[in-house]
Amino acid sequence: MTPWLILFTFLVYTSLIFLISRLTIRRKLNNETYFLGNRNSPWYIVAYGMIGASLSGVTFMSVPGLVGYEQFSYMVLVFGYLAGYFVIARVLLPLYYRLNLTSIYDYLGDRFGLASYKTGSFYFIVSRLIGSSFRMFLVVIVLQRFVFDSWGIPMAVTVSLFMILILLYTFQGGIKTIVWTDTLQTTFMITAVIVTILLISGELDMGISSLVAEASSRGYTKMFVFDVNDPRFFLKQFFAGMFITIVMTGLDQDMMQKNLSCRNLRDAQKNVLTFGALLIPINLIFLFLGALLWIYASQLGLSMDAFQTSDELFPTVALNYLGVVAGLTFFFGLISAAYSSADGTLTALTTVFCIDFLGLRRRPGMTEDRIRKIRYKVHIGFALLVMAIIMGYGAINNEALISTLFTLAGYTYGPLLGLFFVGIYTKWQVKDAYVPVVALLSPGLSYLISSHSESLLWGYRFGFEILILNGLFTIAGLYLIRKKKGQPVDR
Repeated sequence: MTPWLILFTFLVYTSLIFLISRLTIRRKLNNETYFLGNRNSPWYIVAYGMIGASLSGVTFMSVPGLVGYEQFSYMVLVFGYLAGYFVIARVLLPLYYRLNLTSIYDYLGDRFGLASYKTGSFYFIVSRLIGSSFRMFLVVIVLQRFVFDSWGIPMAVTVSLFMILILLYTFQGGIKTIVWTDTLQTTFMITAVIVTILLISGELDMGISSLVAEASSRGYTKMFVFDVNDPRFFLKQFFAGMFITIVMTGLDQDMMQKNLSCRNLRDAQKNVLTFGALLIPINLIFLFLGALLWIYASQLGLSMDAFQTSDELFPTVALNYLGVVAGLTFFFGLISAAYSSADGTLTALTTVFCIDFLGLRRRPGMTEDRIRKIRYKVHIGFALLVMAIIMGYGAINNEALISTLFTLAGYTYGPLLGLFFVGIYTKWQVKDAYVPVVALLSPGLSYLISSHSESLLWGYRFGFEILILNGLFTIAGLYLIRKKKGQPVDR
């Protein structure tokens, strides 16, 4: 594929996104439209679109490449996801709808106090800034290497162009636009995977059943690891997947903002459970694609040593060896993943900062027009922050991004897990001013134990379940700062 053809693909897809954005903002918009889509999003549209938002560029590129090193063990994590979605549907969504929340962290303010409220919002902002920037980096670096490097255009320009386009189509419509653009992005991502599987099947002259047998004979389809000291031990994977879903979806403003745009609680619950069930076959297809990519790469004489990271497998094969159709399909899927990662994040970050930190809805004299102007500035500010993080990530990228992402999530979402658990399942009242201290110490202690776990815990190595340990430290810290009966509640 030539750089001009790749650029044309990018512009065509971007035009489709702008068309959808234009159609969703034909009517008069207000701040409620931006934050919650006026609470009239069809649940089935939200469920379908959330597939793309959940998968993002991490699943699109990292999961297939990971098969060469970890086989299908990632699937056990996905089984845990489904258990997490049941918790979200039965516990968290009823709470959010009962309290009529726009920012889900408002709950922490009502339950514990202002410092807890700000702490929850802060950890979401940090988590989303880092996570979404990493996801976008995957896409930007492919565009840079295959298009803009050949024209001598620096990466800073590529990142700036990308963020400007995302800003333009999310600026006004917010969550109302994103609910509908997510459907397009999901469609292209899934189509790209299926088309690539069919093309590899044709190149290898093997039917799907034969390819499944070949993948199995090479050991790629192994799901369960029974060594308790392995980070991929199946029980670790399952419970890590469950809690990753609870925090990265149920306690995440980006994902919950889409759920809260549904018409009512019942629709939101149907959305979450449908979406969770669909992730199982879809992730299985991604893993199967990974097995086929490694099989095809071996036929081409490409070993694992040919790639700096496993994330490079899919783009290298699709763009260099499978022809124009595969290359175009890959790029449509990749761009879809990138937009899906960034648009919802910018809207959610803007929502949290405007409502939780600036308190725009609580401040007297705040008109719709004034809120809108401040919202625009915050939206642009977060776009600049994301750009800066993407530029910095290139210097430290040395492993599959999905591993980096889930490891970081274990540290940044752990305090949120502990705070919401104590808020929902206990009657403790805590000394609110000390909550930020607990939220800082818990990840630090988790990191120290993880770093020395093999010597402290008889060879045990932490994987993604570090999130659970972090949450337990937060719960223990909140217990230590709980108030005695009769002490006043902080507000």
